[in-house]
This record gives sequence, C-alpha cells and structure tokens, in this order.
Amino acid sequence: MIRIIDIDKPEEWDELVRQLPNHDVYYLSGYVKAFACHGDGHPILLWWECDDVKGACVLMIRDIADDPRFATMEKGKIFDAVTPYGYGGFIFNANPGAHRLNLLRKELLEALSDKNVISVFFRFHPVLENAPLSRELCDVIDLGKTISLDLSDDETIWANLTSKNRNMIRKAEKSGVEIFHDNGFQLLLKFKEIYEETMRNDNADDYYFFGEDFYKSLSEDLKDNYEIFYAALDGEIISMAIFLFDNDQLHYHLSGSLKNYRNLAPSNLLLYKVALWGRGKGYKSLHLGGGVGSGADSLYKFKAAFNRNSTNQFSIGKLIVDQTAYNELVEIRKLSEDFNINSTFFPLYRS
Repeated sequence: MIRIIDIDKPEEWDELVRQLPNHDVYYLSGYVKAFACHGDGHPILLWWECDDVKGACVLMIRDIADDPRFATMEKGKIFDAVTPYGYGGFIFNANPGAHRLNLLRKELLEALSDKNVISVFFRFHPVLENAPLSRELCDVIDLGKTISLDLSDDETIWANLTSKNRNMIRKAEKSGVEIFHDNGFQLLLKFKEIYEETMRNDNADDYYFFGEDFYKSLSEDLKDNYEIFYAALDGEIISMAIFLFDNDQLHYHLSGSLKNYRNLAPSNLLLYKVALWGRGKGYKSLHLGGGVGSGADSLYKFKAAFNRNSTNQFSIGKLIVDQTAYNELVEIRKLSEDFNINSTFFPLYRS
C-alpha cells in the first residue's frame, strides 16, 4: 500500500528513505524544503510496500489556482505534481517485477486521485537508472545524455578527461587559481551574489534566481549534505559551486563564475579538484548533469570534457491521473492567444 508522508514529519521521511540502499540526496526532506521555499510546491513522500519490496518517490504538489493563468479558479481544489528540481522518480530496494509494478500503478493513481492531483511530471535519475522500471507506471520519454565521473581512483579521473580539458586545468593552476571549500550561510550569500551575476549574463529565466530563504533552508535543513567549492585568484573569489552528496554519490548542483575571469578556466580546475576530494571521501561518482533542456549545447560539451566515456541517459515521465480535468484545463488555455496546442510541454495546460 502507498503511504503519504508530509514534509512536516522530516525525521520519519528520512528514516524511510534511508531504508533504500540506492537512495540519494534528492530524496531527503532537507533537499525539498529549500525548493518549497522557492515556491515549487508542497513536498510529499510516497512510500510503498508490497511483500518485501519497498519503494519511494518525492513529489511537489502544486495548486493549479496559484498559476496566474488559472487565477479565477478556487484555491485548494485541484492540483498537479512534479518531481523536485534535479532528479527523482520511484526507487526500490529490489526489482518489483511487472506484477507488483502494475499493483503500484493502480495504487498510485488512487492515491493521487484522492489528493485531487490530475497529472504528474517525473524527472528520472540518470545515475540510479530508474526510468526503465517506471515504464510500467507512466509514459517514459528518453531525452539527452548526462555526464557522470567515475571516482574509483585519481588515475581514472585524470584519464577520463579530454586532452583539452587537461590543458585548461593546467592553465588555471599556472595562472595562480586556487581552490578552497567550506559551507555556511554567509558563504552561501557570497555564492548567491556570483551565481546571480552569472544568471543575468546568461539571460536566465526568473525561476533560476533563488531568494535568501532558499539558501537559509539549504544551510539549515541540508547542512550535512552540501559543500561549497570556490576558486580564488589573489584573494578574490572568481568562481563558486554548490555540491550535494549522500550515500556514495556526489552532485554538481549550482554554479557561477565572474565573466572577466572565465578565460582562466577556474571552473575546470574547480570540478577536477572536487572529483579528487570526492574520491578521497569515498564517493563513487560525481554527477555533473547535462545541457540546458537536455540538449548537446555548450554546457553539455563543457561537462562532457570531464568524462569522455559517460553514457548516462536522462528520461522524463508523463502521467495523467484525471483525463477529463486535464482536458478542461487545456480548453481554458485555448482561449489564450499565446497557447500552442502542438507544444510537447507537459502538462500541456502549463505550456
């Protein structure tokens, strides 16, 4: 049966998640609290048990009336859901098999329907490779690749770098760039400053500008699962990045660099040093993620330079719980001049 654990019970939440041998930082209560502060929705943990098989999935529940395009609707009546920023989807302690997955799908639809959730958008975890099993639960679509570093030993880390990237790392070191790391709210505020400058230079969407409450939550609720690395030149911080970790896995989360110093390749050196640090801490992999919108863009190519052999697959999932309600919202959007009925965005009514 499916149990729903609310975010107001973080100890129970994390105790359940840690029963799964392949759990990750994205499933912890402290991770999703920060994104609740950011307005991404109300976090819940779906916990499922069937015989000796256990599974979990984190969802952000969003009130559709909070969307300005549906502002005339009554609040608290109809919702949709999405896995948190990053990666998610169901993970299990063992392969459930087709029969149990069919039972899970039935129970999932019932549980979501009881919560008046009409659709769910999943972002699956490329390292945990949970998309294939989820094909029994929803429509799964494979998108682009992501990059993950094997942290078995220092030699493997260096060998997997492209020759150009090795040269960039050497260039940064010869230029006097040094790498340091620490954590804490004040350093997060410094990160916020550099990160937001980077986002403005890249014409990023408003979503990617996080408020102080987001960083405060990260500092307090995820204090044992993050580290800030930063590159400095002559005492000035020129590049910073937040890394998340738990249960053998290390993740490149958010980063920013001062535009005038990018030619010195501080981010290249920083990521290389983080990989060495992670190996020393016993982490098995460093996941860098993929390109914007899962494309093979400049960001993806930068990450790919750290492992020429990485083949992680990123996939998404679409689940419509209440087709009638879904269609009604699409009909409302059809009244908008900017609505594209042929958009592949999901859910379509939010495109």
